[in-house]
Amino acid sequence: MRAMILRRTAPVTANSQPLEFVELPKPVPAAHEILIQVRACGVCHTELDEIEGRLTPPALPVVPGHQVVGIVAECGTAVTRFRIGDRVGVGWIHSSSGAEDENLSPLFRATGKDANGGYAEFMTVGEDYAYPIPTEFSDVEAAPLLCAGAVGYRSLKLTGLRDGEALGLTGFGGSAHLVIQMAQFLYPRSSVSVFARDAEARKFALSLGAVWVGDTQDQCPVPLSAIIDTTPAWTPVVAALRNLRPGGRLVINAIRKEDRDKSALFDLSYHEHLWLEREIKTVANVTQFDLSEFLPIAARIPLRPQVQTYRLEEANQALLDLKLQPVQGAKVLLVGSVDGK
Repeated sequence: MRAMILRRTAPVTANSQPLEFVELPKPVPAAHEILIQVRACGVCHTELDEIEGRLTPPALPVVPGHQVVGIVAECGTAVTRFRIGDRVGVGWIHSSSGAEDENLSPLFRATGKDANGGYAEFMTVGEDYAYPIPTEFSDVEAAPLLCAGAVGYRSLKLTGLRDGEALGLTGFGGSAHLVIQMAQFLYPRSSVSVFARDAEARKFALSLGAVWVGDTQDQCPVPLSAIIDTTPAWTPVVAALRNLRPGGRLVINAIRKEDRDKSALFDLSYHEHLWLEREIKTVANVTQFDLSEFLPIAARIPLRPQVQTYRLEEANQALLDLKLQPVQGAKVLLVGSVDGK
């Protein structure tokens, strides 16, 4: 099978091609696993962190990719949930404890990091960690929902937002452009304000219904009940706290924060940023329950990701574009035969 494989971590640059385009043996599913013929796979910032060594996989080589959509090609002998030909998706969680808090379990294994992922024509996963894809979505539309959408949904739940309360989004890329659509559906009386450095991202946010947009350092005219931060930096975190109302909550939806602006934390003032019961909460991974709950909701909205596509062998270019260009929507690799719906 064709695959893009990471043998060693390296910076993604115009002159560097960390992922190799190779032929690998087709994997064989274990008893409780399914074999998926991959059609599309989203490209995520987490892959950049893996490839460039900030989130190094425990063993190399590995096939990245954790926003996977495909068709069940083979079922293990003990599989009961799926049949050959079913269309399924796989997200960041490849396997875990099965408990409600499995996202925090030491048994958590990540797709494309702890196990081979979707930058390949075939992959295997346990049947409990594959999810039926609603017919409302094409393969390409569904791919970003498996991570950017699902972790955005978990972030929105963790805000504790109530209908009518004001929400803020700091950063407006692959996840936030889906969260704004979720918020409008789940909390129709709530307003959404967006903080983004890039002018095009702010324009994009307005087109999706944001009531106010500004730079990540700006002061929102309305105190916000909750803010979701999706940036890789510390400076927007401090600025976001300043925009929270008393009792408000900041949810940080990031797998890591860069050290380059850590000095911004010295500007943190207890009285200005944290006092009056303001809270900070982080998002760690997703559970199978998040994905099972989220995908039917996404179909009812229906969520419409903005997508840019690449061929599988163009994965290095997709990652470079993700790293260097302002992100509007999501980037998706076309791996196999992709359907319209």
